[in-house]
Amino acid sequence: MSNEKNATSNDQSFAEALAQSFQQDELEIGQLVTGSVMAVHGDIALIAVGGKSEAVMDRTELGELRPGDGLDAVIIALSPELRVSHKLAIERRERDALKGAFENGVPVDGKVTGRNKGGYDISIAGLRAFCPMSQIDLGFPRNVDAYLGKSFLFRITELSDDLDSLVVSRAQVLKDEREATAAAAWARIVPGQELDGTVKSIRDFGVFVDLGGIDGMVHISELSHRMNARPSQLVKVGDTVRVKVLEADKEKARIALSMKALEPDPWVEVPERFPSGAVFEGTVARKTDFGIFVELLPGVDGLIHVSQLPPGMKLDDETLAPGTPVRGWVRELDMERHRLSLTLREVATSDPWLDATQRYPAETAVEGTVERTANFGVFVQLEPGLTGLIPASETDVPRGGDLAKTFVAGSRVSATVLTVDPERKRLSLSVKKAREGKAVKEFRNWKEEKKAERKPEVTAFGSALMKALEGEKK
Repeated sequence: MSNEKNATSNDQSFAEALAQSFQQDELEIGQLVTGSVMAVHGDIALIAVGGKSEAVMDRTELGELRPGDGLDAVIIALSPELRVSHKLAIERRERDALKGAFENGVPVDGKVTGRNKGGYDISIAGLRAFCPMSQIDLGFPRNVDAYLGKSFLFRITELSDDLDSLVVSRAQVLKDEREATAAAAWARIVPGQELDGTVKSIRDFGVFVDLGGIDGMVHISELSHRMNARPSQLVKVGDTVRVKVLEADKEKARIALSMKALEPDPWVEVPERFPSGAVFEGTVARKTDFGIFVELLPGVDGLIHVSQLPPGMKLDDETLAPGTPVRGWVRELDMERHRLSLTLREVATSDPWLDATQRYPAETAVEGTVERTANFGVFVQLEPGLTGLIPASETDVPRGGDLAKTFVAGSRVSATVLTVDPERKRLSLSVKKAREGKAVKEFRNWKEEKKAERKPEVTAFGSALMKALEGEKK
């Protein structure tokens, strides 16, 4: 019996409280008020909205709110009871926020709920917005359905006063993010700095590397010390690479990078391995009009000038094809300019001109190899490092004749030494004199041979006497 009395008393208390809540003071429909949850009873919640004013609200709008929690609400009715809505307050606040976001360019959250012919349907704060297809990404989407059901940040580009027309762009948000990332990247990219990056694309002339929001380029000449290696042989898209900043020009949006600068310098060991006069073994790397380049080490090439080919050998010789092993001698090393001059002609181990006067005095008969011809004469190598010249007048070729036809490069030729000048490293030869000397020698030999063959003449008396003596012997 007492329980029934308590229940009746509670109902009366709530009814009295509800009746008191109808005593509104200067309230109107649509007004936004601040209050707190007083109590929950059945399907309604009693909300204190300031002073002695109290209102009722649908319990389903409480969500996670509990008695004592504060909230905003919108008045939706004044009689027969004061009724408020927390949901409408939330929507009003979000709509006001949308207007502020539009005016200040602040991105808002939105969910892609559908796709139509021109773009996408976006749900933002319970409102339907439109995103053109060209604005859903920085480039035209390859898979137009890949965005459905996903949430992104959007920039409001058009907004009507009644919020009925709402146009948004995700591309502008992505562009802003990229620019912000690029600005942060520029702040840390300075010449001389070493950075990690990701290979973004590969071209014949070099490699583009993403440095975290901004791209730099590694020119093919800065990829590696290896010569003639194609970019695609050195890296692949997606590779993480270590680079050194060579140049950073923000105004021109240009960043020059180097991977080669972080590699060990292969020329460090060149002086010890390839001094002048040393024998080398390498591989023909490439040909030019003036000679061939030979790779001695990865990143170390030497040049065999066309003049340093063996006499008679041409650049198109099959033994000089790219990729072919080749062996020769080092002529000269220039470490300052990283240049190696090579030769396929044997290099003298000492200076042959020091005692050339004693070894090749005038009138000495010599034999050598034709190196090359010129309008004024023929160059003949007598030994490594020592080449003499046969002047055209001493070749025994008629004036205006073709010296190259008579003296083929690589052929052997006999000559006589005319003069020797060790200081100027000049040695003059003569084929004409050698042939004249040979002719004189051959004539003398012929005379001696004839003299030896000549028999004494026998007279008739002598012949008879010889017969008589032969008869007596018998």
